[in-house]
Amino acid sequence: MFKNHPKGLLAASLANMGERFGFYTMMAILSLFIMTKFGLDETQTGIIYSIFYASIYLLALVGGLLADKTRNYKGVILTGLLLMTLGYIIIAIPTQTPVPADKFGLLLALTSFGLLVIAFGNGLFKGNLQALVGQMYDNPQYAKMRDSGFQLFYMFINIGAIFAPFLAIWVRNWWVEKNGFTYIADLPDLIHQYLGNTITPEGVNRLQQLASNVGHTDLTTFANEYLNVFTTGFHYAFAVAIFAMLISLVVFITNKNRFPDPANKKVVAENGEAIVEMDVKEVKQRLYALFAVFAVVIFFWFSFHQNGLTLTYFAKDFTNLSLIKIDLGVVTLQGAEIFQSINPFFVVFLTPIIVGFFGWLRAKGKEPSTPRKIATGMGIAALAYAVMALGSMGLPLKSEVDAMGGLTDAARVTPWLLIGTYFILTVAELFISPLGISFVSKVAPPKYQGIMQGAWLGATAVGNSLLFIGAIFYTSFSMTVTWMLFVVACLISMFTMLAMVKWLEKIAK
Repeated sequence: MFKNHPKGLLAASLANMGERFGFYTMMAILSLFIMTKFGLDETQTGIIYSIFYASIYLLALVGGLLADKTRNYKGVILTGLLLMTLGYIIIAIPTQTPVPADKFGLLLALTSFGLLVIAFGNGLFKGNLQALVGQMYDNPQYAKMRDSGFQLFYMFINIGAIFAPFLAIWVRNWWVEKNGFTYIADLPDLIHQYLGNTITPEGVNRLQQLASNVGHTDLTTFANEYLNVFTTGFHYAFAVAIFAMLISLVVFITNKNRFPDPANKKVVAENGEAIVEMDVKEVKQRLYALFAVFAVVIFFWFSFHQNGLTLTYFAKDFTNLSLIKIDLGVVTLQGAEIFQSINPFFVVFLTPIIVGFFGWLRAKGKEPSTPRKIATGMGIAALAYAVMALGSMGLPLKSEVDAMGGLTDAARVTPWLLIGTYFILTVAELFISPLGISFVSKVAPPKYQGIMQGAWLGATAVGNSLLFIGAIFYTSFSMTVTWMLFVVACLISMFTMLAMVKWLEKIAK
């Protein structure tokens, strides 16, 4: 699989895989943790989630700038790994739940600070490691393998992400069951409604039924105990990310010498002669092209990264989770977070197929350009949300679901709706994300490699900062209208990209 690729690619992929395992352990449960821990609604949680997710990518600009200025890419990457480890430690420490009113601001601030530390560490790490991988392909010997190299690199990211949600669920549910309770997706929302005196009579009846099922007759005692156990399980799940980061640190330090050193690297043309500086006019043309692509992909990321927000809400509120239940004896794996492993599974499964498909086209001289692939991916993403819109027709509003105290399993949709949607979204992702990184590494002027990788992630940050709009639609409109919002966003991206394809292809050559 790694034949004809630089030797450092495997080491970089493994280092990234460990870091991504920790990251996706956290992201699989983050939005539900915030709602459960602090009793926030979907929109309030969406705002925090959007700010955090945007910060991760926005701070990549800072990381790219630091690496480009210091020329110490490896040192900046290592610092990022250490900061992320510290951030996971902060949010993994269990604190009292339900959160006392006099400590609410303090504990929310502590959680937010931990997330900020993770975001800053990620900003130092993510873009700069991608820049190192791109520099491996500056060698003419490997230049034609750049796209497939980034697709392999991207696949390894997702190997860790496949198992991360399962381990997070395993730890959380193990702690819940160890304390004599069972996982029920609707219970945290019902408990917060009960404690906040906003629960309906139908909700009270359901809460009483669920409490009696585990031998509790006092609702207040049950509500407090269940919520505390449930959130403590979340804290322990975050601790898994700490161990994943330590593994990534070992892999990176052990293989540090396999990576290129930009501080000593000369840019080499196809004829083998060193290039001291690129023409100013060409630098400007390349930067214009990159910023045009960055502007377009904002709409895609706004849609795609709903997987940890509105799509996870949909899994919890509208999907029949009883059909996805894995009894391991020691613990039962069940939860909305399971769907977070489907996308990375499809990435790993589909990457060799798509790499092989493009290789077959390349051999025939018919491989589409990277900008054309990206535009195609945006159209595929629109199709994914169109499937969600059709599958959600006839579902009640979220406010109606809350008033009922949750839907019965019979009134929920099949898990296959989300699985099919994630399959299509993954195909779209493989046409856009790794190829976008490849495009940036190819077009970016040599002295701006780090900052341009950071700018690609910065565009992602802008898209992520808009994620909360999806949460607003989720709680205010029908599910079909909510998903159509993302169909429109992806179609805007596709048609705009298609309009620029010929210009971008010219610049890329």
